[in-house]
Amino acid sequence: MTDALTHGQVPTTQEQPSAQGGAGLRTVGVEEEFLLVDPHTGVAVPAVDLVMEQVPAELHGQVDRELQTSQIEIGSPPGVQLSAIRHSLSMLRTAVADAAERAGVRLLAIGTGPVEGPVPPVVDKPRFDRIMERLRLLVPGPGNNGMHVHVGIPDPETGVQVLNHVRPWLPTLHAMTTNSPISGSEDTGYASWRSVEWERWPSVAPTPWLESHAHYERLIDQLIASGMMLDTGMLYWYARLSANYPTVELRIGDVCPSLDDTILMAALTRGLVATAMTDIEAGRPALRADHHLLVGAHWRAAHDGLDGEALDLFEGGLRPAWELVDRLVSHVTPALKQHGDLELVRELLATLRSHGTGATRQRAVYARTGELRAVVDDVARQTRGDA
Repeated sequence: MTDALTHGQVPTTQEQPSAQGGAGLRTVGVEEEFLLVDPHTGVAVPAVDLVMEQVPAELHGQVDRELQTSQIEIGSPPGVQLSAIRHSLSMLRTAVADAAERAGVRLLAIGTGPVEGPVPPVVDKPRFDRIMERLRLLVPGPGNNGMHVHVGIPDPETGVQVLNHVRPWLPTLHAMTTNSPISGSEDTGYASWRSVEWERWPSVAPTPWLESHAHYERLIDQLIASGMMLDTGMLYWYARLSANYPTVELRIGDVCPSLDDTILMAALTRGLVATAMTDIEAGRPALRADHHLLVGAHWRAAHDGLDGEALDLFEGGLRPAWELVDRLVSHVTPALKQHGDLELVRELLATLRSHGTGATRQRAVYARTGELRAVVDDVARQTRGDA
């Protein structure tokens, strides 16, 4: 949530990223949010200041506080090569996990805290104080940790058209990133409980159909005037334009447990945006999905993940969630080829199909051991890349 809560700034670079690489390739950058927990109990702890003190000074531009004192965020510099994004995120995950251990806590790439405990306080910043004064008891649990993917666009008007084109595909990405089935020390029945908690905030919603960039800006102004948002940074649509950079930002997913999952999502997100650009240039219209059906599709994604059914916004009805994953990959295959990502995506999809989402993995560990400590240990290993 840092990107939203600090007016859309990406804490990964001091200069505005280029929207486009060579040969028309789209740049991509990733932000990941993590939970800080007690190493013995797994309870979320307000330790971000202690951890930040242990983070190497040269990384402070890529590591930042989040809304709650139990959270911390990293961000990759934008680039074209996924191998470079992976290297950056791997280095940052390891550095922050090491810093957390030196501070006496553990770093978890998990959507929300699985172990029951007190809700940690909000980071002491004037803007956060104003948000809490407005929203009060809507703070989402022990820490609401998502993943945000930025993809370069040429201009805001094109970006708004991209938002229209990607809307009906986002529930599938939502289902693929589910990683928070356990909360308050029990299975919630949802694959992404983070999504349910996060939707308490009034400006969290699927992106509406947009007529133009002027329409986009007018909606933001009206939402601020209503009082539900303090400023543009509180626009929490599932996809939006960055306030400061030439990117479309997709922000629907739980933070992924492993870097394999993260890189898969980065590749598919870029593929989806690049495909939208091709469709726009060719004059192919976007599917104008009904808002309430979009809400239903996202609810189903949060509930089932990839282990059940999904709402098909193109043909109607429920289908196995993996059928819609396969359709998404087919839809973006030309863009994946263009960026050199197709073989990597196939490999990572095979791993996801074999191991399941983060939610599936957590439930499997809990079913096998009956211990939340084992779930925390497993997520911690995946976070560091040890699993």
